[in-house]
Amino acid sequence: MTDRSDIFDSVTAQIAPFNKKGVALTESTSFAGDLEWDSLTVMDFVAAIEDEFDILITMNMQAEIETVGQLVDAVEKLKA
Repeated sequence: MTDRSDIFDSVTAQIAPFNKKGVALTESTSFAGDLEWDSLTVMDFVAAIEDEFDILITMNMQAEIETVGQLVDAVEKLKA
């Protein structure tokens, strides 16, 4: 069982290639606001996360995930 900090580290590693502005990543970093991602970037990123953790993030879940911390929570729940 991976713990939250491991998931956070993996998530931030997945964000890195998409983090064009080198934004410092915290639990409260928002994808739209801080990282300024468009919907296409989000889709590519979600696919990378799904592959990394072998999970499926539904469109409904995606709609509720706005920050790094919320994504970590979602991954943690899906991996449980």
